[in-house]
Amino acid sequence: MKILRKLLVVSFVMGISTPLYAQEFTAENRVAVTGVAEDFEVANGGGYGARGMWCAAADYARTILGARGNARMFIAEGRTSGLGQRAPVRFTLDPTGLDPSPVFIVGASLRRTGASLSVDHAYQFCADARVINR
Repeated sequence: MKILRKLLVVSFVMGISTPLYAQEFTAENRVAVTGVAEDFEVANGGGYGARGMWCAAADYARTILGARGNARMFIAEGRTSGLGQRAPVRFTLDPTGLDPSPVFIVGASLRRTGASLSVDHAYQFCADARVINR
């Protein structure tokens, strides 16, 4: 019993000491977002495509990072085109080292480093999930 209690305490302490950036967040559209250093990654759109990925990134930026609606989100590392398993898209709030550009075609934006939307604009895509999941 004492060993079990010690294991529970150690597990609890280790869970608390896990850095925030290593934890996974589930956005309101049920898409997982993982904090990575100063950035955050979205692996898929949960059936909502690029709009679902931007929604999840915006929800993370608002909820976890406390970003304001007019803050800009940027693609820090875009998705490579091709068939098969795709790498996650890395988003950031820091445009340093990027060539920022506005998003005109949401699907294509995931492949373009520097593509940018405001947090509020991207969060509007969460309405897709709200309508579908009624």
